[in-house]
Amino acid sequence: MTKTITLAHGNGGQENNELIGSIFYKAFKNDILAKSEDAAVIENGKLAFSTDSFTVSPLEFPGADIGKLAVCGTCNDLAMMGAQPKYMTCSVIIEEGFEVETLNRIVQSMKEELAKNGAKVVSGDTKVVPKGSVDKIFINTTGIGEIKKSGISSNSITSGDVILVSNSIGQHGATIFAAREGIDMSSNLQSDCASLWPVVEKLIDSGVQITALRDATRGGVNAVLNEWANQSNVCIEVEETKVPVCDEVNGICELLGFEAMSLANEGTFVLAIPKEDAQKALEVLHSCEVAKEAAMIGTVTHQYDKKVVLHSAWGTKRFLETPTGELLPRIC
Repeated sequence: MTKTITLAHGNGGQENNELIGSIFYKAFKNDILAKSEDAAVIENGKLAFSTDSFTVSPLEFPGADIGKLAVCGTCNDLAMMGAQPKYMTCSVIIEEGFEVETLNRIVQSMKEELAKNGAKVVSGDTKVVPKGSVDKIFINTTGIGEIKKSGISSNSITSGDVILVSNSIGQHGATIFAAREGIDMSSNLQSDCASLWPVVEKLIDSGVQITALRDATRGGVNAVLNEWANQSNVCIEVEETKVPVCDEVNGICELLGFEAMSLANEGTFVLAIPKEDAQKALEVLHSCEVAKEAAMIGTVTHQYDKKVVLHSAWGTKRFLETPTGELLPRIC
């Protein structure tokens, strides 16, 4: 662990894992926290509980804004544990001089997204700080959800499972980068930011057996798969040609040397399910607007335990390592 915190410690990858493990997990160690899920399962498996903070820059970008992102981020974490979002808190830190009109737009975005989840804000806090103390506005949301499907866990993945993604990957990360750097893509590229509970609810109602779910935010699909391989002591083998990536994201990756698998998403999740349920799951996903590009991208084996293997179109293979360094700060 370094002596000072760097931007890389917030990337959702190796440095972030080191920070959490050596400082926070060490201090707050308990059985619930040790499971390292998207949301904590509490009250004898009846409720899921999660919190997140949002500092994205710019505040408004194609497809969403910080308000929509704040609701989707926390509600999606609950959904990944099979929980229907119910109650949220909202804490806001606002810089002196922030425009009320912009604040109203952000809050309206939150209201609209809450309705899609069937959730409500029941408590909150507002702080205004002197100009320069914070960059415009930071939002924290905490959520409680009612678990509708128990047993979903990233610690239970086995060699009988296959890996699916719900959407084309990397759109949020590419959108934020283009917006921040003023790149005119002359395209329809926008963030995939979306509420995922409606999709997860359809999967649950269909009877698909779900082993694990995880929304691929910071560190992208890459970070999720490496965390899963480590937590469940398995090898995850991915077919690169089966991973859905849109042309715009591919273009940004080729131009700047990024890897789409490591770019952030805010409305795309990864699924581990038994192989026999794969086709049924894909049919359900394809029936949802935010999951029309869902695809099966890999299998779970024991070839190299605790490793992710990427099979290329040319018949070669390599380890897909946990992201390191700070690819793009303030992505969410």
